[in-house]
Amino acid sequence: MRIHPALAASSAAVLALIAASGAPAAAAPGPAVCAERAIEVAATASPDVADVVRISVTNQGPRPCVVDRIPTVTFGDLDGAALPVPATGSAPYRLAAGRSAFAAVRTLDPASTELRLVDRMTVAGHPAHYGRTFDAASLGAPRGIRVWEPVTTWWHPTQTEADAVLAEHTN
Repeated sequence: MRIHPALAASSAAVLALIAASGAPAAAAPGPAVCAERAIEVAATASPDVADVVRISVTNQGPRPCVVDRIPTVTFGDLDGAALPVPATGSAPYRLAAGRSAFAAVRTLDPASTELRLVDRMTVAGHPAHYGRTFDAASLGAPRGIRVWEPVTTWWHPTQTEADAVLAEHTN
């Protein structure tokens, strides 16, 4: 996109007037996206519900940072990622230093008449991260993770909240 010199000059003049008027400066930006090396991602099979995996992300860095409010959860070589429940778009989720966030993933819709078996699941706290890969056996599925129409909750401050949201939106 090309900027016309006249528009650029008038924009600069407006900005100079605002600065001279004593108008408040723009709010300081919030915390930066968590560096992938500064967060720990974990996943375990739910002890209570089949085809549900509990995931967490922990900020191991010295200062607050943000992940996306929707965990990025992919399965083996399948296309796409688990969809968020409730449906939403990306937004920052702030993690204080040393704090964790929790989500719950339902890998298989119980009403499905189809499924795919995959040997791994990858979880990332932010879409720009590669994430951490968990093999099926470590998630209690030695024959493979059953997948069809997977969904994930947003990040929540407790696992109990994440489990409740998943139950509310998938039952």
